[in-house]
Amino acid sequence: MVTSVTGHWSFVLGHWGIWARIGATGRLRLQSAIMRVSFVIPALNEAKSIARAVQSAWRAGAWEAIVADGGSSDDTATLAKAAGARVVTGARGRAHQQNIGARAARGDVLLFQHADNWLAPGAVDQIRAALANRRIGGGAFCQRIEAEGTLYRLLERGNAARAARLKLPYGDQGIFVRREVFWAVGGFPDVPIMEDMLLMRKLRRRVGLALLPGPIHVSARRWQRYGVVRQTLRNWALLAAYALGVSPERLSRFYARHE
Repeated sequence: MVTSVTGHWSFVLGHWGIWARIGATGRLRLQSAIMRVSFVIPALNEAKSIARAVQSAWRAGAWEAIVADGGSSDDTATLAKAAGARVVTGARGRAHQQNIGARAARGDVLLFQHADNWLAPGAVDQIRAALANRRIGGGAFCQRIEAEGTLYRLLERGNAARAARLKLPYGDQGIFVRREVFWAVGGFPDVPIMEDMLLMRKLRRRVGLALLPGPIHVSARRWQRYGVVRQTLRNWALLAAYALGVSPERLSRFYARHE
């Protein structure tokens, strides 16, 4: 698990599997001053949560916040603008929406945050500290699932272990990546499901990845709707089916992306 030490951040550097500590050096201060982090938030009918997502982006240290709307029929776009985000619109689909948001972004680093997630204040400082190491091209955050219970804590630990050991954080862990690296691998694959895993597979072959303490706060609505065990088994079944050659297009029929 990632820990913090006075005067230093400790990070799991997935690509090499080693620990690195980055102090508050002059180089880090210089890089922090010029490294701009753009938050890209895909959304579809997220009027209940979009303002919180955008406001948390500013508190976390975002240089800009972009909401990529997939054709919402509610007040998502209006509320996002009121919270200070720039709104771009496009066809429905998380991969497509995140790519159009990334194209609109002007920052040096892209951070993709789900609309029902929110990052802790100062999270951008963690990103800047990690990326002061030029070998690191991206990463994600440890989660805090917003529900009480042992099963949720076990989920958090399991997801952190997957991100650290397999270098495969998922989208609800707040994936961030240097802008040039993101486009060098072609952005998110244009698939209806599992675009986050496919992106991270490409990234881990090219750059080092950092797991940061965050936390990123995650809505528990998906697990509460289907049940923790049922939802987890459902995810594992999708991964197993993909490993056996079932296409993301076929798998998407069994997984409702927008709840």
